Amino acid sequence: MKRAVKKPDVPAAHLRKEGLTFLRSLIRVNKTDPVEAREWFNANKPTYEAELKQPMLAIIREVTEAMVEFAPEHVRPAEKSFFRIYRDTRFSNDKKPYKEHVAAWWSHTGLEKTSGAGFYFHIAPKEVTVAAGAYMPEKEQLAAIRHWMLEHHAEFKGLLEAPAVRAVFREFEGSALTRAPKGFPTELDGKPHPALDLIRCRQWGLAATLPTEAALQPDFAGELVRHFRLAAPLVAALNSPIVASVRETQSSFLGLPKGKKTGKTR
Repeated sequence: MKRAVKKPDVPAAHLRKEGLTFLRSLIRVNKTDPVEAREWFNANKPTYEAELKQPMLAIIREVTEAMVEFAPEHVRPAEKSFFRIYRDTRFSNDKKPYKEHVAAWWSHTGLEKTSGAGFYFHIAPKEVTVAAGAYMPEKEQLAAIRHWMLEHHAEFKGLLEAPAVRAVFREFEGSALTRAPKGFPTELDGKPHPALDLIRCRQWGLAATLPTEAALQPDFAGELVRHFRLAAPLVAALNSPIVASVRETQSSFLGLPKGKKTGKTR
């Protein structure tokens, strides 16, 4: 008679209260001497792995599986979407060694090493933040989005102001410039350009705040999916000029005429 093989425990796609307790303790110890903070974290790393990292990876996997339907360009391994808990303090005056939340980011395929527009959430002891859009686009991406906005401002505003979107999200503040960036028009037919408010922005997107307790619910991943599904058209719109710009740059690098595809024809 064969012995039953015990299946490994699969983390649930939500946190337990112990995960939030760990984050609160991490915030306290993070304010102490960095050496002491690291000693504490190393001693408690098994708790971090069990109560934060593994549940986060389970949440990310469940969300990613759903993204196949509405954001396939953002499907990637969970480990690639999960942010490390360790802070890079090399060029910062703030020497706290650890982040005080756990987070994930789904970038667009081909833009993994840059910024682009994508989907994000983080869990902190006081709140859950869900966001989607272009938060820190690089210089070339910023220009590409702004030029796209000149012709597509009405379309983009429609995505921002859709009733279903407004019911759950607020718009990014935009980190706007005081005037139009150099080289962009300020008027159209003697009136302020209808895209002026958009091209002055340095970021575009949507954000929502949920109570921390949402991360403890069995349907937490489903709640994230519902938010991301609503924001997917806006993310796709922001990425369209970035992806087009990347392809054009690649074609120029290869010496191909614009619009010509690489590869053999059948």
